[in-house]
Amino acid sequence: MITKEQDTEGRGKYFLAAFLGPLIWGFMAVPIRLLKNWSAEDILHYRIILAVSLLWLFNFIFRKRDLKKDYRNFQLLPKNKRIKIVYLTLASAILLFANWYTYIYCINSISVQAGAFAYILCPLITTAGGYFILKENLNTTQKLSLTVAIAGVFMLATGSLTEVLWSLTIGSLYAFYLVLQRIIQGFDKLNMLAIQLAMCTLFIIPQMIMDQSPIPQEGTFWSIILIIALLFTIIPLFSSMYALKKISSSTLGIMLYINPIIAFTLAVTYFQEQVDPYKYWAYSLIFIAIIIFNFDKLKILFKRKNYL
Repeated sequence: MITKEQDTEGRGKYFLAAFLGPLIWGFMAVPIRLLKNWSAEDILHYRIILAVSLLWLFNFIFRKRDLKKDYRNFQLLPKNKRIKIVYLTLASAILLFANWYTYIYCINSISVQAGAFAYILCPLITTAGGYFILKENLNTTQKLSLTVAIAGVFMLATGSLTEVLWSLTIGSLYAFYLVLQRIIQGFDKLNMLAIQLAMCTLFIIPQMIMDQSPIPQEGTFWSIILIIALLFTIIPLFSSMYALKKISSSTLGIMLYINPIIAFTLAVTYFQEQVDPYKYWAYSLIFIAIIIFNFDKLKILFKRKNYL
């Protein structure tokens, strides 16, 4: 019989993966702001093109066996389930595409704080989606943590309505993307991400042909886009999708709070944005909510440490 401590230890790498994605994304405003002179469309289009090229190149060189295995598994599914997987994957690509565009536009045209607030709302929506759609259980402590987090969100929402609406849109798009990834099971997560990004190119290539926009020539643009595509796209997205193999979307949702806390800190210290005092109290409440939500896991970790 597997004890609770053994189960937590066995899932440790999945919790680490859940932590890594939001940690990286917390710093994403920095490279996005460095591309402020370019349009959100250009940043998004070339981010997707580079990311999908790198990912498929990696899969074809190092992961052919995984690709073939997923293809066979897909072919063995009943027709109705194959259709369901296709629709869910297409919906995932649309949500991911829309989330990226709105986030890039928000960071460069609205504020870094609005982008951070989006990922304050995202975990709440993810957790709610896991609870109501996927019927994931929440214990009393976790429900209390959500109540505390919602109180912090209401404090933040007393500011600009425009910023709140942008934040709500960005957060909702990514939250429902995560819920769909929890539903899509039985396939390699890196392969699914590659397929989703390939679908995103179907949205942008016709638009690029119609617009006939000149290809950016500056080396700075391509260097930063390459960093965004690899470090801020493939690695954290795969990390989050890998984590969903063993942990619930509600737990991953709470982990996402790491992202806005870092982004908010950057907005104040690096970008020198003006912050009202009440926002500090709001973020403090959200930090407390993270601790409450993960209290049982932290208690087990500290208990194990004492035995060492």
